[in-house]
Amino acid sequence: MKVSLYFKEWNTDSPELLLQQATERSSSVVFSTSFGKEDQVITYLIKNGNLPISIFTLDTGRLFPETYEVYNRTINKYQLPIQAFAPNHSEVEELLRKKGPLSFYESVENRKECCAIRKLDPLKRALESAEIWVTGLRKEQSPNRQEMEQVEWDSVNNILKIHPLFQWTGEQVNQFIADHRIPINALHDHGFPSIGCQPCTRAVNKGEDERAGRWWWEDSKKECGLHQTK
Repeated sequence: MKVSLYFKEWNTDSPELLLQQATERSSSVVFSTSFGKEDQVITYLIKNGNLPISIFTLDTGRLFPETYEVYNRTINKYQLPIQAFAPNHSEVEELLRKKGPLSFYESVENRKECCAIRKLDPLKRALESAEIWVTGLRKEQSPNRQEMEQVEWDSVNNILKIHPLFQWTGEQVNQFIADHRIPINALHDHGFPSIGCQPCTRAVNKGEDERAGRWWWEDSKKECGLHQTK
């Protein structure tokens, strides 16, 4: 059923319609949140539409205090269960024993190893029984994401992915947040449009794209592998 969903016609006229259509076509729809602006908008839409979409987050163990703060505010405001998936503690312990706490600065390979342990392995558990994966990706966030589609097949995770806000601009996101008084991460007001693990995220400079602050020390596509579709 997962693959067949991809070939159906999807209504991308609005985020609300796309989310509603997903729940009508599958009883196993999940949404991954990292509590960034876009994710907060989608959480609001799920709550406001009373949609049967399960919400999960990846707690890498290296998140900013501000992320945990908005995480807590979101639960209290919307009264929605958010399941946290953490890395396997024995794998984290082994990585720290062998390479120390900052090995990801030393090479792209080391960084990807850390991302795999802290993000990709927990993600596999989170998506295990799901048919549709909802994300907060937007096209204008980075050059790499401009190559993606609003509804796409993720052959890496064997799942259909939909990005309800894919065509939205940053201005649209900000206006929606203001109109609906949606809680956001305090770091967004301090030059952090994209927020990941604390050691791997810095504020962006004027003229840089939104994900320039992620893994800033390396020349890469600014992705950890969560959204590699092939």
